[in-house]
Amino acid sequence: MVSENGIQSYIDSPEKQRKLYKRTLIIIVISQIFGGAGLAAGVTVGALLAQDMLGSDSFAGVPSALLTLGSAVAALLVGRLSQKFGRRIGLATGFFAGGIGAIGVVISAITSNILLLFVSLLIYGAGTATNLQARYAGTDLANPKQRATAISIALVSTTFGAVAGPNLVNVLGQFATSIGVPALAGPFILGAAAFILTGLVLFIFLRPDPLVVAKAIANIQSKEESNDLGENSRPPTIQKRGVVVGATIMILTQIVMVAIMTMTPVHMGHHGHDLREIGLVIGFHIGAMYLPSLLTGFLVDKIGRTAMAIASGATLLIAGFLAAFAPADSMVLLICALALLGLGWNFGLISGTTLIVDSTTPTTRAKTQGSVDVLIALSGAAGGALSGMVVANSSYATLSIAGGIISLLLIPVVVWSRKNNTTESNNSLAG
Repeated sequence: MVSENGIQSYIDSPEKQRKLYKRTLIIIVISQIFGGAGLAAGVTVGALLAQDMLGSDSFAGVPSALLTLGSAVAALLVGRLSQKFGRRIGLATGFFAGGIGAIGVVISAITSNILLLFVSLLIYGAGTATNLQARYAGTDLANPKQRATAISIALVSTTFGAVAGPNLVNVLGQFATSIGVPALAGPFILGAAAFILTGLVLFIFLRPDPLVVAKAIANIQSKEESNDLGENSRPPTIQKRGVVVGATIMILTQIVMVAIMTMTPVHMGHHGHDLREIGLVIGFHIGAMYLPSLLTGFLVDKIGRTAMAIASGATLLIAGFLAAFAPADSMVLLICALALLGLGWNFGLISGTTLIVDSTTPTTRAKTQGSVDVLIALSGAAGGALSGMVVANSSYATLSIAGGIISLLLIPVVVWSRKNNTTESNNSLAG
């Protein structure tokens, strides 16, 4: 813990605030590299492990649903822990839980225990949610023109571990087999180590806590403004429209991305692709989810949140149709489709996240962010669960086309937001 005098020194010194902002980003970058490796395990082989243990494609989407359902609960808890005790405690707790869940998945595979697999995947989802929530930590001390860039730095650092994970599937499978563990559980061994190590990095080094400092600064500024404006002044509040629009952008992109991504390994497996090829496609997909983040963050800060949200919808539409009509034996087209799917998600996540940060204050920010991430996780759970059923009763092409069409809903949401903002501005000027 940092003493009150220690926090006060940051309140009194803008230079120390800038240094803490930069230091926080470095810690987040290091933690996200490890966290990305843990994240990739469930994405790559979760559906295949369930398919193998259950013997049915109809339930192949269940792991994704459980992961995202677990991440929904974790997002709520991590958000509230962070609001009360700071980012350090909230994020470290979430990653430790994810590591325990990964260990449970490995044990369930060894014992062929379906119930333990499902429970463990729920707990493992905490790591996934926390990995995503870490993107907010870099924004706590960022100014408005730095927010999207700060988010993008956290996301792009996830790429290193997230891309390496899927491409280590064969190696991890061989290692698992050599110690008497089923090959498909191998990536979860990496996931357990990665999540626990990430939790340790944050718990030890994220001091002083950026959210605690940001809240203290906000409280001082609020008191000064109240003194200047008198008793009738009102403290800053949540801008509900911004939160709604930001959340909607992220929810729609999550549904489309999770649904198509979940069933791609199963689709490829049916057409003779091996684990190495599946890992390659998912590796490109995850790379596209995170690697373009620095450019995306720059564009969101420069050309605006809404423009990039529209770009997200258009990119996801192209991705869905390309996935639907690409020949199943064409690795190049499958890689392109999944890369565009990741890119569209990236555009939506960074623009939506920045809108949430813009629309909240430090005194309520972490709690609101956690609540929004619950909705994102639940939408992903729905997308993952329904994806297996759609493919089992129709086809992968139908699922992909439906996902592309759903992504178009982003455009009217953003247009509605801009229209309402323009109307309010005109009314304000008229008054």
